[in-house]
Formats: sequence, structure tokens, C-alpha cells
Amino acid sequence: MKRINLYAIFLFSILIFITACGESNSRFLKDGKYREEVHRQFLKRKELAAGRSEQLFSVFDRTDLTTEQKEALEFLYAYMPLSDLADYDGEYFLGQVNAAFKTRDCFDWGKKIPDDIFRHFVLVYRVNNENLDTARQVFFEELKDRVKNLTMEQAALEVNHWCHEKVTYRGTDGRTSSPLALVKTSWGRCGEESTFTTAALRAVGIPARQCYTPRWVHTDDNHAWVEAWIDGKWHYIGACEPEPELDVAWFSAPVKRAMMVHTNVFGSYNGPEEKNVQSGLYSVINLLGNYTATRDVKVRVVDETGKPVEGATVKFNVYNYAEFYPVATSLTKEDGSASIVSGMGDILVWANKNDIYGYAKSSPDSGELTITLNNKQGREFEEILVMEVPAEQPVKELSAEKIAENAKRLAHEDSIRNACMNTFINEADARKYAAENNLDPDKTWDHLSKAQGNREDVMTFMKEKKDNIFLFPFLESLRDKDLRDTPYEYLADHIDAGDNLAAAKAPDLLNRYARYVLSPRIGLELIRPWRSYFKKELPEDLVNRSRSDIQAVIDFVRAEVKVDNEQNYFKCPVSPQGVYELKVADKLSRNIFFVALCRSMDIPARIDDATARPQYLRVEDNVWTDVYFEEKGGDKPKAEITFTNAKDNIVTPGYYTHFTIARFENGNFVTLDYENEIKSLPAKISVDEGYYRIMTGSRGNDGSVTIHARYMEVKSKGSESVEIKLPGVKGRIQVQGIVDPNTVVTLNNGDRKSLKELTNQKGLVICFADPDKEPTKHILQDLPAVQQAVEEWGGGILFAVPDDKSSKAFDSSVFKGLPGQSLWMTDNNRMLLNTVAGALQIEFSNNFPLTVYLSANGGILYSSQGYRIGIGENILKTIEEEKAFRK
Repeated sequence: MKRINLYAIFLFSILIFITACGESNSRFLKDGKYREEVHRQFLKRKELAAGRSEQLFSVFDRTDLTTEQKEALEFLYAYMPLSDLADYDGEYFLGQVNAAFKTRDCFDWGKKIPDDIFRHFVLVYRVNNENLDTARQVFFEELKDRVKNLTMEQAALEVNHWCHEKVTYRGTDGRTSSPLALVKTSWGRCGEESTFTTAALRAVGIPARQCYTPRWVHTDDNHAWVEAWIDGKWHYIGACEPEPELDVAWFSAPVKRAMMVHTNVFGSYNGPEEKNVQSGLYSVINLLGNYTATRDVKVRVVDETGKPVEGATVKFNVYNYAEFYPVATSLTKEDGSASIVSGMGDILVWANKNDIYGYAKSSPDSGELTITLNNKQGREFEEILVMEVPAEQPVKELSAEKIAENAKRLAHEDSIRNACMNTFINEADARKYAAENNLDPDKTWDHLSKAQGNREDVMTFMKEKKDNIFLFPFLESLRDKDLRDTPYEYLADHIDAGDNLAAAKAPDLLNRYARYVLSPRIGLELIRPWRSYFKKELPEDLVNRSRSDIQAVIDFVRAEVKVDNEQNYFKCPVSPQGVYELKVADKLSRNIFFVALCRSMDIPARIDDATARPQYLRVEDNVWTDVYFEEKGGDKPKAEITFTNAKDNIVTPGYYTHFTIARFENGNFVTLDYENEIKSLPAKISVDEGYYRIMTGSRGNDGSVTIHARYMEVKSKGSESVEIKLPGVKGRIQVQGIVDPNTVVTLNNGDRKSLKELTNQKGLVICFADPDKEPTKHILQDLPAVQQAVEEWGGGILFAVPDDKSSKAFDSSVFKGLPGQSLWMTDNNRMLLNTVAGALQIEFSNNFPLTVYLSANGGILYSSQGYRIGIGENILKTIEEEKAFRK
């Protein structure tokens, strides 16, 4: 009997073990402690999103939901940002879960990916702040057969080639298009390319993450790319810029000079990377050590008595775009300490506790900094700072054979993408469409050319609304990107609500009404059809009171919407309808919601470009009035500042290129966005009374910056005149402007080269020429006189002829005696010319030639336009100055 009992116990134990193993294998979250943590967080989010319970959580009522699906969904819900809780539904997220599991089971490498890597870098549907779509499912169907039989490394490289067939680089505004919208356009900025490529890699089950250097320090720009997890290790690739190997990209050299590379990680993440931020919902991990040498930047914050200050805010700032930008922010510990891992250049560390602040510069040899909080608002002074940058470092070079082979593939992929872009409407067809529908031909062509792959929706909108007097003012109120990705139905939702009769009686107000009432474009949010929703859902009492009392709308928003700036951590704006339903939003989304409410009730409203404050138009006196949700009271007292140009500046200073103004708020200076108002000098702006810092910077040819900072108090109704004088750069050559050296041009011989390649690591002379005119012929005669010296120098010479100045009869071979490295190109639509003119802050029309000398990093060290003798000699002088500096 005893033996039988022992046998039964043994069988029962085996059964329990098998059952436990089966249950573990069916679970998505296999670690019990982590699973409990996720479930607790999920319940909190469920309570937070009670206003959208049916849309979000009814998916859990499905009887066919497996344990694995349920746990994966709980993980996503537990940590998703407010924008996703507010604007999407449960079926969308279940579709993402199912697609991720499908890719895991489809490819051999799916079985090798650790659970935590899959959870954070494959399953997660969001890359950054893009608009969400079903790209994962679409891309999987396109890519699965193409990569099925490849190794994981080969597949990652092949996916990037596919991405290059679909998308190439072109600068756009700050709203990040969805991956499928990018396919319709065929181009996007680096943040969009890297979002697109990350989505494509995840679509085939390869873990991927978008990496950012938030600001370079050696030049005024930033960049984003992709890291892919391949066989146990993270590797980088240039998004939509395929190379024959991993860890090779045009930015391999610049990233060695970076001060920060980071990425956001969705959810509670326990990976080995250094964490700049670790909250209950997400982490910001520091990846700089994957790319370059690093150092610990250590700070100790004390008060005036020397006592450590706990809870002080510490911002680790780099100089870029004429402002100090924080690459990381932290709070001091009990002992007053804070630290980050950064690069081998200078950082301005700014610390504050409430309105008391202090700051100091950290250099690679500084050791631990002690910052005393002893500065207060109001102290007026000026100072000069020099910010040094990390030195250039050598990088891995590919063989000439691999480069040539890859170039052939790139050319073929360009042809595939160009064939798609050639389907966009042409001018002749656009004008024909305008004539058929009795539309303005110039405006029709302008808007349809911008619509590109979305042209059918915009054409339908134009045709259906051609009798609406707001048609073109409405379209002109939108951004170019809106025309590329907004469906017809969304556009119609807004224009159909217009009061045609009111505008017809006051035609001078038509454009204002279209822009500040009818327009759905408020900030950088995705356009959605919120207007008809609000007209149906808003309380009638609110609508009635709003006609005579704007305060009723302000009070309604203040009462209905809880502001939470932490939980929308990807910074994708919540839609106005989403804010109304969720009743929780970050500050920006709350402000956009206020403007949308006003516009839906025919109240002109906007977000002010400079201050980012919501405003409504006080119709009785035609004054834009700020709205303050965090404090009671009306408009703050104003003052005026006039900026003038110092007569000995080598270039006209530009806002965000050479100078900015920042207002003191809560212990820190916040840069005001006057880029659209300050187009040239002199310029006058209106500001709140308060404490300001005006920064003016001159960049040296090695990337370093000399900064003049002026701290000043601006009094109510006062008027200040500020001369913008570019500070000198001792021991360096002053940079007049910066052109992205990775800009790719097509030469007349058919080769595609980046400007950096054309520098041959020395420099590049670009001459924008009108070959038929005498001033251009002078430089073509000057250069033969210095031919030998220029050839010995070994840099590049590029003659760019705008297509409107070229002709079939033009023959560059007739110009004899030019340096042997001279190359020619046709500058279509003056794209390169406009880029260079923009960098120089000049309005260029036809004052040819425009000649510039670019350093290998894209800094403009010399410029000349129009008729001038001796340009060749001046170029040689600049070359010699740069050589001397390098020595």
C-alpha cells in the first residue's frame, strides 16, 4: 500500500510539472514577478482610460483570446502613452500583437530572440512620435519572401535596401508621418526614415530601435538612425541608406564626435544600458558608448552655505541652433549629486531649485563640478563662453569593390522609387484638371504638386468643394505634409462647417476665417475629423455662453482636462477628440484641444509660434489674447525689443543660426521661437516683461563655438535696442553658415555623390554659375591662374548651373585650364543653390556667380556673390588659412 501511494505521488508530481511547463510555454510574460508588475500597471491604466473603456478594453471580452495574447495586450496597455489610449482601439492593438507573433513564428531567427528583447523591440507598435497605422502587416506581406531564406544579418541589410526603394531623404516639418504615408510620398526627414526602417525590421521579426543624437555639437543639426539586434548584438545602419555591411554609414565619423545618443524604450525595461531616464512607463537609454569614447560628467549642487541641495533640476546642455539644448536632465540626490555619461566635448551644466540657479562649464578634464545656487532673476550682465567639441576620429573604410557594387544596387533602387514618383501628377495634367472643373490653374497645380501620392483625395476635395468660397484659403492654411496624408473625408469634415454667408458679407476676413476658424491645422498633430464630433457632443450651454464669454471655454477646459506631462512620453499630440474622451492630456495637447473647441464654435484661435501659448482673437479690438490655464488673470504687460545688425558682421545673423532670445521661467531660460518673425535685421518683436538671455554664437571651422550671452531685464512698455554682433573666434576661421555635408548631388556624368565625398576630406569650392553672363566668365578665367595650386591642394571643385540658366547648347568642355578635379552639375529647381543661400541667410536671385568654400564638415568658410575679380586668389587664401589652423 505504501509503495502504491509513493507511486501515485510520483505520477502526480510529474503531472504538475508538465502542467506548469505547458502553462509557462503558453504565457507571454513568463517571469511571475514581472507579470504581476505589468498587471498592476494595466489596472491603473484601465482606471485612467475609463472614459474610453468600451473602445479600448472590450477586446478582452473575446472568447478566443489566448493567455499569450491577453498578456501581450496587457503589457501594451500598461505602458502605452496617452496619445495611444486616446486615439486608437483594442482591435488595432490586438492586430499588432497577432502580427508580431506571426513574424516570430515565420522566421528562424524568431526562436533565438530573448523574451525581453522581443517584448520591447519587436512587439511594440510605436517607434517614436509617428502617427500609427498597419504598416507592420503590410510590410510583412511585401518582405517575407524576400528575406525568408536569409540569415538574420543578411535580412537586416536586405530590409534596408527595400526601404531605400521606397523612401529617400528630404527635409520636412516636425510632424512624423506614419510609415504607410511615407510610402505614398517616397521621401521624408531622417526621423521619418528611421521610424520607417525600424517598423520594417520589426515587421519581419528583427528587433530594432530608433537612435537619436538630439543635437550634434560640431555643427547645427541632429540625426536619427536605426540599431538592429542581430544574433545577440546591436548593430547600427543608416535608415533607407543601405550599405554592404552593418555598422557602416555616412554618420560613422560624426557620431564619434557626439555628446549623446539615446532611444526611448517602451515599458518597464531591465536592460544593461545606461539609463538617462527610468520611469514607471518607459526608459531613455544612453547608447553613446556603442559609438565613441565617453566620460562621466559629475555634478554636485550646493546652496550659498555649501550645503548639498536635494531635488535640484540639472540640465546637461550642448550648444546647437544658437541655444543651449539639454541632452539629458536629472534631479540631484540627497547628497546634491547628479551625473550622466557623455562625450569628449564641453557641456554647460545648469542647475536650479525653483527660481534660484547656478551653472558651470564641464570639460573633459574638469573632474566633478560644484555648482552653487546663488543667481536670481534680474541680474544684468554679459559674458563670453567658448564651447569646445570632440575631435575628429578615423572610421572604418569599405573596399572600393564593395562601394562600387553597392552603388549599382542603389542606382537600381533609385530607379524603382523614381518610377513611383513619376506617377505623381504633372503640371500639364493639373492645369487640365483645373480647366475641366473651373478651378484656379496656378493654385490647383501648387496644391496637387504638394499632394503627391495623396493627389486623388485632394483632387476629389477640390472637385466636390469647388463652389465653396473657402476652398483655396482653406488649403493654403494647411502644411505641405497635410496635403500628402490627409484623407478627403477629414478635409471635408472641416470645410463643410464654414459659415459662407458671414464671410461673403466680409470678404476681407475670408482668409482669417479660413486660417483661424475653419482650418484643422493647429500645431503638429495629425489632422482628424474632430469638428463634426464637437458640434454634436459639446454641451449646448457651453456653446451659447462662448459667444459672449470666452472665459466659459477656458473654465470648461480647465475643469474637464487633467494635465499630465509625464504619461505622454513619446510626445505625439493627443487628438482634440481624444482629449475630450480621455479627459487627460499633456500641456500641448490640452492647448490644441482648447483651440479646436474655439474653432468648432466659430471663435478664431491659434497657438502662438513664439511662445507656444494658446490664443483667441478678441474681435472687438482685433487683438490676439494669451490664455493662461495655470494661473488666473489676463494678458501680461508687454515690451518691445529691436534687433539690429552690427556693421562689421561678415554675414547677416539669422535666428536659430546665429542668435536666439530666451525667457526666464521657473529657474531656467526657455528659447522663444521667433524664426518666422525675424527674417532679416533690423527686426522688432513684442515680448512679456521679464528676464531674458540673448545668445549670439560664432562657430569656428573646427566646430567649436564662441558665445556672447547678455542677461537683461525688460520692463513693461519699455523699448530695448539690441545690436547682434557676431563674436570673434580666436585662433580659428569663422564659419558663415553650415550646409549638410551629406547632401547628395547628381553630377553631369551621372554619378551621385555627397558633398562630403566631393571634399576629398579637404574642402569643396562650389560655384553657382550663369555661364552666359560676364561675371561668371570672370571666375572661369580666375581659376586657371591658380590651377596648379588648387590641384596640389586636392579638394573638390563643383560648378553648379541652375536648370533655368542651362541650355542644350551649353558645353562645359569649352572652359579650358580649370583645375583637373573640376566637376559640373545641373542644379534642378535651384535646390542646392537655395540650400547654400539659406545657410548664408541671404536672399539670392540672379546675382551670379555665388561662390562658396565648404570645409569637410560643411562649414562655409568663404563666400562671394556677383561681379568680383580675384575670387581664385581669395579661395587660395582661405585654403591656406584652414591648412594653417589644422597644423
